[in-house]
Amino acid sequence: MTGWQRLRMAVNLLNLSTPLGILLARLTRTQLQPGPDGLVFATGYRPLLPTAGAFTVGNVVFYRANRCFIDAQPRLLGHEARHCTQYACCLGLPFLPLYGLGALWSLWRTGEPGSRNPFERQAGLDAGGYQRHPTIARFRPTIDRFRGTETEVVR
Repeated sequence: MTGWQRLRMAVNLLNLSTPLGILLARLTRTQLQPGPDGLVFATGYRPLLPTAGAFTVGNVVFYRANRCFIDAQPRLLGHEARHCTQYACCLGLPFLPLYGLGALWSLWRTGEPGSRNPFERQAGLDAGGYQRHPTIARFRPTIDRFRGTETEVVR
């Protein structure tokens, strides 16, 4: 484990995000296993929310699948490890509402919660299994009316 990974682990313990992840795993009866680089794997996550196949709380990486799946997906693990770093940089629990705002922004811009979420983009959309969606032009008719040029709506 590198010095940075040790620091990330310590910060996420102190900012209570990793203890929250462990508590969530215990409450949902999800199996905990030590992972590489100071990460903890929570495998076999069953609750319906969040709907993602993998998500992170502090240094705890939750997967719906088993350990064999995780070991076969190094890019996805790297993506989730970057989320662990985001928890450390956002001082822990404030990451959760910030991530939620990012997901709402993306949902409003693209109709999908990950494509324009700045946290998912920084963690690597492709590595996280996200597709890039085009933005929805929400202001175009208003801008055209302001300029005095109407856009023709194609039906």
